[in-house]
Amino acid sequence: MADVAAELDEGGLTRTLKDLFAGATGGIAQVMLGQPFDIVKVRLQTSNAYPNALVAAKSIYANEGALAFYKGTLTPLIGIGACVSVQFGAFHQARRRLEEYNISKGVGGAAGGLSYGQYYLAGAFAGIASSVISGPVEHVRIRLQTQPHGEKRLYSGPLDCVRKLSAHRGILAGLYRGEAVTILREAQAYGAWFLAFEYMMNADAHRNTIERKEISSYKVAFYGGLAGEALWLTSYPLDVVKSKMQSDGFGKEQRYKTMRDCFAQTFRSEGLRGFWKGILPTLLRAMPVSAGTFAVVEMTMRAIN
Repeated sequence: MADVAAELDEGGLTRTLKDLFAGATGGIAQVMLGQPFDIVKVRLQTSNAYPNALVAAKSIYANEGALAFYKGTLTPLIGIGACVSVQFGAFHQARRRLEEYNISKGVGGAAGGLSYGQYYLAGAFAGIASSVISGPVEHVRIRLQTQPHGEKRLYSGPLDCVRKLSAHRGILAGLYRGEAVTILREAQAYGAWFLAFEYMMNADAHRNTIERKEISSYKVAFYGGLAGEALWLTSYPLDVVKSKMQSDGFGKEQRYKTMRDCFAQTFRSEGLRGFWKGILPTLLRAMPVSAGTFAVVEMTMRAIN
């Protein structure tokens, strides 16, 4: 057992750097595939101007042009790339620590295999670790996606948005607005994301009596896509509240005092349906985006290992 634990620690820094690099490549793929869907989702979550996703998409195209679907892309391209990098790095680091724990307790076999509860915990840890970056990155993206078009624009770009948000009430209350619900969403979302993916990958390897690295790339993509659906179906109401808080006004124009107040107001005014506005474009986006993310990360890891 000591030999196995030693192997887990051997080359730990190199392995972590590989995890981070693979995650970054997956993050870039995620942003480029998902940004058009994301702007439609945010508009539906934060406005009552559109009855459905198709109308929202047509309106954005007609009034703002095709490039509007990539509004605010620079921020997530850098930030989400970093987030996904941290997520995969943190997940695999937590997985290795849990494997060491299992080995020390004599559970999980010689390799200290994780239970599915532990996969969820490792994923939740990854989400919380990335929330330090994802909170302000998504706040800036939402502000840019929901600001008026043309001459009425509030922000000239990501840096101007960061400066103005921070100027309102400082970095924590301004730029990091909605961080509490972001942490909750990230923990639940990525706990479910990694759990679903690992379950399907392990089940396939066991069913076909093969090693994980032998699973075909199209299956990796398919399982990744299904994991994306699980992510959003288990965390979407938290995301709605986050979007509402991060598109809210400041000072006298602020509608939501706290996360709890936002939940209460949403339920009073829109009922349970209010927590699922925009779910259709989100689920449509989740399949290709999550499939691309896991496929790119998995193939990158196979190439560099």
